[in-house]
Amino acid sequence: MVTFLPRRPGRLADVPSFDRAIGGAESNVACTLARTGHPTRWISRVGTDGFGDHLLAAIADCGVDVRHVRRDPLRPTGVYFRTAGDRATGTHEVAYYRAGSAASAMTAADLDPAALYGGRILHLSGITAALSADCLALLTELTTRRPGRPLLSFDVNYRPGLWRDTARARVLLDLARGADLVFVGDDEARDAWGLHGPRAIRQALPEPHTLVVKQGRAGATVFRRTREPGGRRDDATATFVPALDVDLVAATGAGDAFAAGFLSATLRGLPDRARLRHGHLWAAAALTVPGDLATPPSRPYADRLAALDDPAWASLRLAPGWTDADTSGHRADEEVPTQ
Repeated sequence: MVTFLPRRPGRLADVPSFDRAIGGAESNVACTLARTGHPTRWISRVGTDGFGDHLLAAIADCGVDVRHVRRDPLRPTGVYFRTAGDRATGTHEVAYYRAGSAASAMTAADLDPAALYGGRILHLSGITAALSADCLALLTELTTRRPGRPLLSFDVNYRPGLWRDTARARVLLDLARGADLVFVGDDEARDAWGLHGPRAIRQALPEPHTLVVKQGRAGATVFRRTREPGGRRDDATATFVPALDVDLVAATGAGDAFAAGFLSATLRGLPDRARLRHGHLWAAAALTVPGDLATPPSRPYADRLAALDDPAWASLRLAPGWTDADTSGHRADEEVPTQ
């Protein structure tokens, strides 16, 4: 979607002007991964309008392959407006205008299987499932387990405004069960499924070999299914990494950035602790900018910070501009921008 960000705080009714940007869970992940050198493809559907032109140009400018995005001459590109406040507060407002949008008309027949399954990871979002019956059918098809598919990553991304009937949001649990790697917030699991705590979420989602439960400001836990000698499944261990202390600018887009950081470390074969730390670092980049999309820290810089010992990690406080602080002589234990 095209995103309109307010130029000053206040209710949508009171904000007189907005800045145009881009947004959307999957494209945010794709752009963030591409900005750190991962070959990335975004597959979607946009209108033939000017907003569609803007989306394609902006996403391609991040280094993402957009050649498989369909243009729809009959339906518009989706847009949304939001306030400047934190989404977790009661004053935050979001106005979506994507009913009948080009993306809501996506079906499995629209997609080129070679383009869809040609990567190492296929990343999906539960937001797509809420857009239309066709989109739900598409997500159901893509999360059906079959030989030869790439690692399938699914971010639940529960949005109450898109699921007016909470009972319908149970379908997100079914979709997640078909994935290999699942991201879900503990607050999402509580509100959508009535589940409380990482262990309860894992019990409800035993099928994915990797489950990441995001616990807000506390941190995140990853459960990984492994095989012990003799073939017995072992899922008793979990890895928790605390979140970073961040001077918040805006929370929107942080979940997508976290997923991108975790996926980047997954592609590189890093251990679970490092995957979570990269997720937190990339989320911190998004939390310290006003828009949905932030440039993550460079790979060497992120690697140095992710390698800190636990006390040094706990002492980090990241402020706006921290991703620009890296220099060739920067040491992992040196101070990063704080306030």
